[in-house]
Formats: sequence, C-alpha cells, structure tokens
Amino acid sequence: MHCRLICIDIDGTLLNDAKEVLPEVKKAVRRQYEKGRKIALVSGRMPWAVSQVERQLEIDCIKVCNAGTFIIVDGVCVKEEVMSTHIMRRLYTDIAGKHRVPLWIFQGYRWYVTKTDSFVEKETDIIKYRPDVADPYELAENWDKAGIKPNKFLIAAPEEKIGEIQAELERLENRTFAVARSSGNYLEIFPKNVDKGKAVASLCDVLNIGTEQVIAIGDHELDIPMIETAGIGIAMGNAIQELKEKADFVTLTNNEAGVAHALQDY
Repeated sequence: MHCRLICIDIDGTLLNDAKEVLPEVKKAVRRQYEKGRKIALVSGRMPWAVSQVERQLEIDCIKVCNAGTFIIVDGVCVKEEVMSTHIMRRLYTDIAGKHRVPLWIFQGYRWYVTKTDSFVEKETDIIKYRPDVADPYELAENWDKAGIKPNKFLIAAPEEKIGEIQAELERLENRTFAVARSSGNYLEIFPKNVDKGKAVASLCDVLNIGTEQVIAIGDHELDIPMIETAGIGIAMGNAIQELKEKADFVTLTNNEAGVAHALQDY
C-alpha cells in the first residue's frame, strides 16, 4: 500500500505501561515522519495530554483528541463534535451520583470533574494537568447562556463497576450517546455519531487522503472503529481479543515496542 497517514492510539499502544515512549518506538515513528507520512495521535485524552506525548516524539503531529470529538491540524481545530448539557445533567444525577463516582467533563481544551478521587489524582499525575472541580448544574447553566457544549464525558472506576455502569448505559432506550472503554477502568461517553473511525475518516477528508492509505494501531474497544476504517489495522499484542480478531495483524505488546515492530516493513 501507499501509506500517507499513520494513526496511533496513545495509552496501551504508543506508550508502555510506565507511560513512556520507548526509544525504539520514537525512532520508528520519527522515521515514518521523515518519509513524509503524517502522524496522528488518536486518543481519548484531552489536547493538553496529547501534546505532552507529542513533545516526547519531538515531531509535529495531528491530534485527534477527546475520543475523536476534537481534531487539531497545525494548531487549529478543524473538526469538533459536541453533546447537550442535558446529557451532562442526566449522567451526573442518574449515573455518577447513583454510583458515587466523579463525572469527568471535557470541553475543548479544558477538563472538569465533579469531585476528585484516586483515579482523578492518578490521571493528574500522568498528564501533569489538574482539572477544575465544578458543579455540573452551574456549569451547564453558564454554558447554556454562552452557547458552549461539552465534547465528551468519562467515568473512571474499578473494572467491575465500569462493567456495571456500561451495561446500564447501553440499556437506555433512545440514547443520543455512545459508550466504549478506552481501558479497563475508563468508560468514555461521546456523541452517538462519533467514534475514532469516523474521526479518522473526517481527518482523511480534511487532508485529501483515502482511508485505504491509512495505517492504524490500537489496543482497546475505543480503537476498534479506527482499526476497521484504516487500510491496514494493527492490534497491539496486549490488545483486547475483539480488536485482535478485527485487525489485519497483531504486533508485539506496548512494553515490547510493538509500534516499532508494526511499522518496520513500511
């Protein structure tokens, strides 16, 4: 294939378990960049956190952030998808409040939480960004007046609790949002018409690139649509089984420089 765009998930894919870009991975990605291929970091992370990883690579990357709802090319947001503040209120009341977990709220370049807990503190330590603690009702009221809408939400909890919450959300009739895990402990909630695959397709339209000219690499449920959309979809060795079954092939794990191994023949 004639590859023009490489789309790489961050956590569990580009980064090892210590949240580092291994030297051989950095070298492999930079080699692709030097060949003239565009590199897109496609993540559930907010823009700040994606930029932190971009700095480790020391190249200019396209950033597909907030689970595909916020696409940044050359420092400019070229595509944004939003959700209603009504959903934010419902999620807080019916889900976060009921299960006694914080609701994480993402809007553009900002991250808000309804309260802090060990998962919030861990994420803060990883990405070096502290979220604003906000009352979601006050936030919704202010945003409604200003015409601002959130991009996505996230709930972080022990894996068993996440499974329970995901099942509960998926049972809701006529819901206007989708849910998918980005890791065992993270449940992403985003617009129903959005996923990483659709985000990659939108990016291809912006760049005038065919999806058949894309290589995509990922490890979890949120990455499946991206793997299916790309001309070549690659699963990490540590990926969930469902993603491995849909990928064109499986590389090594994120702790074994799987991204470098996947790109060595391109």
